[in-house]
Amino acid sequence: MAIDIGGTKIAGALVHPDGTMTATTRRATPRGVDAEGVMAAVTEVVADLSGSPLWASAVRCGIGSAGPVDTSRGTVSPVNIGAWREFPVQARVAAELAARGAELPTVLAGDGVAMTAAEHWLGAARGHENALCMVVSTGVGGGLILNNQLHPGPTGNAGHIGHISVAFDGEPCVCGSRGCVESIASGTAIARWARDQGWTPAAGASSGNGTGSTRDASAAGVASAAAAGDPIALAAFDRAGRALAAAIAATATLVETDIAVIGGGVAASGDILFAPIRTHLAAYATLSFVKELQVVPATLGTHAGLIGAAAAATMLLPSHPSP
Repeated sequence: MAIDIGGTKIAGALVHPDGTMTATTRRATPRGVDAEGVMAAVTEVVADLSGSPLWASAVRCGIGSAGPVDTSRGTVSPVNIGAWREFPVQARVAAELAARGAELPTVLAGDGVAMTAAEHWLGAARGHENALCMVVSTGVGGGLILNNQLHPGPTGNAGHIGHISVAFDGEPCVCGSRGCVESIASGTAIARWARDQGWTPAAGASSGNGTGSTRDASAAGVASAAAAGDPIALAAFDRAGRALAAAIAATATLVETDIAVIGGGVAASGDILFAPIRTHLAAYATLSFVKELQVVPATLGTHAGLIGAAAAATMLLPSHPSP
């Protein structure tokens, strides 16, 4: 059983041993409600799953959530769900399952860790014993596979590559540190830097609703401009790629990962992001044991959250749960 909690949707599915999903369901993440209002949407997802004839076959439950998370306490404080601060989501979900006759072991994973578990199980990191997987989007997160095992760390935050500092005299990061990868390479940071350098988005096609043309000032707009050869846009992605390359090389040097898998909205820009990462990686990954380090796109896309929640449950919970 898999539950994926994010800022825009709360989804659920029953996931088979081969990764196929049945009984998939989702609700929009409620806005303008209190903590119980958000939990009500989770409860509706669980109720939907309980209507499946396969409900009684579930043996474990994985919960993937936007962070910060504290898996040692089973709590979440998602940046994009303001109503939840230190919310005991793991215990609450377990109680909902039990109320419907499914007293299952449950595990909580941050979304970066869940994506890592998914990509190692069925995606681009499959077959690699040591891998770094990353989400480059509004923020930058990630997770680690070490010796074929998911390595979430004591509180579930190991592999949070977005807050490795790659510029010791860089600008302050929202986390309180300075020069973090996220402050340079997130979609938000790419777009902000480009605008600060004087880039302005080109007018797009007519919106078709009478409002005239649109201008995309997001990282996607910067990517489009870079593809068209805009020098500031290209520089913004080169800067982001260099920050990511430095962090990927540092991680590989520390724990000997041999692949970095990158997903998330910014990764959808393709070679606009991956080409500068690979170019700069050659300057940072110089020791013999990291020279063959690969950087590849994630392959599971929007399915990574649910598949990752299930994969995390499989990797982190006992193989044969006691009745």
